[in-house]
Amino acid sequence: MQPKQPTEQPHIETQLIRRRTAAGPHREQVTPLYMASGFTFPDAATARAVYAGEQPGYVYSRWEHPNGDELIDRLCALEGADAGIAMASGMAALFTALAGLLNSGDHVLAARSLFGATHLLLTTILPRWGISYTYADGEHIASWAEHFRPETRLCLVETPSNPGLGLVDLAALAELCRARGVTLVVDNTFATPILQRPIALGADLVVHSTTKFLDGQGRTIGGVALGDALLIKELTHFARQTGPSLSPFNAWLLSQALETLPLRMARHCQNALALAAWLETQPGIATVCYPFLPSHPQYELARRQMSAGGGLVAFELAGGLAAGRCFLDALGMSDIVANLGDARTTATHPASTTHSGLSEDERRATGITPGLIRVSVGLEHIDDIIADVAQALEVTADRG
Repeated sequence: MQPKQPTEQPHIETQLIRRRTAAGPHREQVTPLYMASGFTFPDAATARAVYAGEQPGYVYSRWEHPNGDELIDRLCALEGADAGIAMASGMAALFTALAGLLNSGDHVLAARSLFGATHLLLTTILPRWGISYTYADGEHIASWAEHFRPETRLCLVETPSNPGLGLVDLAALAELCRARGVTLVVDNTFATPILQRPIALGADLVVHSTTKFLDGQGRTIGGVALGDALLIKELTHFARQTGPSLSPFNAWLLSQALETLPLRMARHCQNALALAAWLETQPGIATVCYPFLPSHPQYELARRQMSAGGGLVAFELAGGLAAGRCFLDALGMSDIVANLGDARTTATHPASTTHSGLSEDERRATGITPGLIRVSVGLEHIDDIIADVAQALEVTADRG
C-alpha cells in the first residue's frame, strides 16, 4: 500500500483526534476546559469589532466558546457540513432547527415514525404558532409527492427510526425536496456520521442528540445541528436569543468522546448484528428488526445508504405487553434505561416509556406494538449479552 501524500486529506479517524483547538502558552496535549461565562477584550475598539462580527473572538458562552467550537469542527468534518451549532440537548437542536426556520402559516411534511418527543413537538407545540404538519410513510417515498403543499417549507425524517428501525431513502427524498425548494432535515442520531452521511445524500441539515452514541458513556446531555452555512446562520441567530446553549463542560466531554467513536461504533454494530441474528432463531420472538439482517424489508436500502447496521435491535415478543414487562424485569446484566447509545447494553419498552405520550393508535401506526423491545447493544462481550437476553427470554416463557 502506498503511503498517503501530505497534501491528501487525512482519514476521518485521524481528523477526529488531530483536529483540535490550538494549544495555549502551556502547550497542553489535550484541549483545556474553558469554564468561563464571558471573555475579556484588550480595548473598546476590539470589543466593538467582535460584537459587530468584523473580527473573530469570543464574547459570551451563551453564544459560543472554544470547547463548543472544537466539537462542531470535528462533527462538521464527520458529516461533511459547512457549519454547525451546539445546543443543550437533542430536542433543543431539533426545536431550534424547526422554530429557527419556520414561520406562522408554514407546513412541515414528516415521516410518521419519529421519536415520541418529536411527534409531540409537531402535534402539540408548533400548531400554537400556526405551523401545520402532515405525516407520510417514510418507507415509501414515492407517495410523498402528493403531500407537498405550496406552503411546505421543511421535511423532517429520522433514519433509522426510533424505535422500529425503519429507513428513509434519503437520496430519493432529497430529490423531491430540491425540486420544490423545501429544506430537508435529517435526524442522524441512530446511525451517526460513522455509518451514514445524509448531507452527501442531499440533506440540508442534520441534527443529533449527542447524548446517545456520540457521547457513548451516558455522561452528558447535548445536541447539534449541522449543514448549510446560511441555514446555520439563521439557527445561530435564533439560538443566541433563546438560549439553548451547550455548556463548555459537556462540549469538552463530547469532543473527547468523538476520538473513539469509530472504534465504538464498529463494536456496537458487530455485537448488534450477532444479537439480531441469534434472536431470529429463538422461539417466542414474533419479529426481529435490524437494518443489516437480510430479513429486514429495507435491507437493500440499508446496504446502499449505510456502512453498517447500527447499535440498536428491535424485536417483538409474542406475548405482548405482559411479556415485554416480564422480559425487562428478568434482565440481569443489561440495564432498563430509556436512553441509548451507551457502552453498556440497555433495554426499554417503548410503549410504556419513550412513546407513552402517543395514543395506542398512534403507536401502532408507527409500528410500536405492545410487546416491542428496543435493545441498545453495548460494548460488552457478545457472549455475555446473548446469555443475559437468553435467560430473560427463558424466564418470560416460563411465566407466560
